[in-house]
Amino acid sequence: MEEQKDKTPKVTGIGGIFFFSENPEKTKEWYSENLGLEVTEWGSSFEFRNANRPDEINYLQWSPFEKGSEYFSPSKKEFMINYRVQNIEGLVKKLKDNGVNVLDNIESFDYGKFVHIMDAEGNKIELWEPVDSIFTEMGGKTTK
Repeated sequence: MEEQKDKTPKVTGIGGIFFFSENPEKTKEWYSENLGLEVTEWGSSFEFRNANRPDEINYLQWSPFEKGSEYFSPSKKEFMINYRVQNIEGLVKKLKDNGVNVLDNIESFDYGKFVHIMDAEGNKIELWEPVDSIFTEMGGKTTK
């Protein structure tokens, strides 16, 4: 009998930590040299195992952004957190029903679906329903 997959629309973990930097390239170099992060042009991808499916590799993206990047707009904060979610369509419906400011429509890519919201404190939040297997197939450097 096939295992019933939980479809509850909710956050399942952290998908990324994005922050402003005066010099993203130097920041990545510093973290690589001093803390051992494996860095790419986008920052560093941390590899970890899924608690519910231990044979599945998951990823968390750490990325410094050029200070003032419009990617965080309309938030005025110095950072943005990406949350891993399941059932992004159901979650967006729930958020809209709760009066949450959903900033854009769900966008789909090979590696997952994304949407952006604002929390009650004015932080822009990125929600990501990942397809981790795409990153695994791509290979590349990861921090683990």
